[in-house]
Amino acid sequence: MVMLSEISKTILAEADKRGPDKSTCPSEISRMLFGDDWRKEMGKVREVAIGLHREGKVVITQKGVPIDVDHIKGPVRIKISQNENRSD
Repeated sequence: MVMLSEISKTILAEADKRGPDKSTCPSEISRMLFGDDWRKEMGKVREVAIGLHREGKVVITQKGVPIDVDHIKGPVRIKISQNENRSD
């Protein structure tokens, strides 16, 4: 069973690897962690990503623009926050 902390670590690692100019899709994270069951677990991945966004660790975007995570509609992307980028 994948713990929420593992989801968080994976989101941060992938977002950091891509840097602040590129993003990752929550489905990529879900596929990495859950294999064939990734669709069932997308809600968990999105919720963890929203929590990381609220903590200022990542930015959730749509069409490259940061969004209000209280009103998400449609697909989103996850980017590392400028403050969190550890690969500099």
